[in-house]
Amino acid sequence: MRFVDEVTIQVRAGSGGDGCVSFRREKYVPKGGPDGGDGGDGGSVVLWGNRHLQTLADLEYHRFYKAAAGRHGAGAKRHGANGDGVRVAVPLGTDVLDAETGAKLGEILEADQEFVVARGGKGGRGNARFATSKDQAPRRFEPGTPAEERKARLVLRLVADIGIVGLPNAGKSTLLSRLTRANPKVASYPFTTLTPNLGVMQTRDVRFTVADMPGIIKGAHEGKGLGLAFLRHIERTRMLVFVIDAADGRPKNDYTELIGEIGSYNEEILKRPRVVALNKVDLLTGRKPAIKLDAERVWVSGLTGEGVEDLRAAIDRVFPKGIGD
Repeated sequence: MRFVDEVTIQVRAGSGGDGCVSFRREKYVPKGGPDGGDGGDGGSVVLWGNRHLQTLADLEYHRFYKAAAGRHGAGAKRHGANGDGVRVAVPLGTDVLDAETGAKLGEILEADQEFVVARGGKGGRGNARFATSKDQAPRRFEPGTPAEERKARLVLRLVADIGIVGLPNAGKSTLLSRLTRANPKVASYPFTTLTPNLGVMQTRDVRFTVADMPGIIKGAHEGKGLGLAFLRHIERTRMLVFVIDAADGRPKNDYTELIGEIGSYNEEILKRPRVVALNKVDLLTGRKPAIKLDAERVWVSGLTGEGVEDLRAAIDRVFPKGIGD
């Protein structure tokens, strides 16, 4: 399925049913009392988190969702039926925004979590509800209230424990395939990864969700390259693994460039724990170069598997305790 991380949908809830004005008509009861029933509530449009979804692609081809209206009340104090609601499955990490104002309405972060994006109208009261000692034959009733309707912009920011970040062609996807059971597209040219890939890494005690992000280029925080479409996906990761090409002759500069782009987008992300994987050690000749970095580093080769277990152990050690599942 094609990866889609932003879509705008139109949602319309159901209006409430009107209350009824009715009077009891029975043989030998010449002055029957009011017996108008209440209207039913309109159905709501509800988003719910489906842990098996990783994209908003299904919603790209179905952009209008309408719930049913409540039925009107009837005589003999018969209440109208409530309108059927509509439930729309979305992936975890979906932000819900008002498409016209840009205001954030809510978010879906947990499996089976629900968010009412358009609430149904309330059913009106029938005249039986308005009978009093002073007015025993009321003709008063309430109409149902209108339903909510809006355009909602859904924006996906993946929920992952660990985000693998790096420049294009740093070997992130190959390393992901070593750490997890994921099978991402791998090739020796930049921008192989055009959308995030997800995998699960198992250590002795903990399972981590790992996301390999598209490569960052200079100016990504301004929208260049895959730019903002990529950077928002690391906002909910709990830890970062920086993958640096150790054989390109400028590993420290590459690391500094990545830090600069991420920090320019959102400085809070840089406060999270991180490990640096100095990749492609198999291409180095002679001694490993001396590199000073402000994070724990591990020399690895995604191609041969060298150092991968050391990286796995470093991730397990640095990851915030009590958060993995």
